[in-house]
Amino acid sequence: VQLQASGGGLVQAGGSLKLSCAASGRSASIYVMGWFRQAPGQEREFVAAINRSGSNRAYGDSVKGRFFISRDSAENTVTLQMTSLRPEDTAVYYCAAEGVRRLIPARLSSSYDYWGQGTLVTVSS
Repeated sequence: VQLQASGGGLVQAGGSLKLSCAASGRSASIYVMGWFRQAPGQEREFVAAINRSGSNRAYGDSVKGRFFISRDSAENTVTLQMTSLRPEDTAVYYCAAEGVRRLIPARLSSSYDYWGQGTLVTVSS
């Protein structure tokens, strides 16, 4: 499975940005897709995840109410709509996927089997 993330860039605080991730290869083996982020000198942080059907979503506390994750299983894509962005949202955002069928998406990075290359999001104050 290969994951290709796109959509990062520079945005002012309060603005919005949309990230997309496309899965290819044995994408039928993917159940959960999600996003993590890592700021310089920080540990990788869970952002959001969604199961295959889209019936269950999970969000990190710092983004809840501002970010929205969605998925198109037919197209094997996942999208992260980010609104009300803050400077502390600045990080490299990684798309991730796992092959375990879970009702509730996992929040631990160690649960994920596949990772994209990362896309940089910079929020200016």
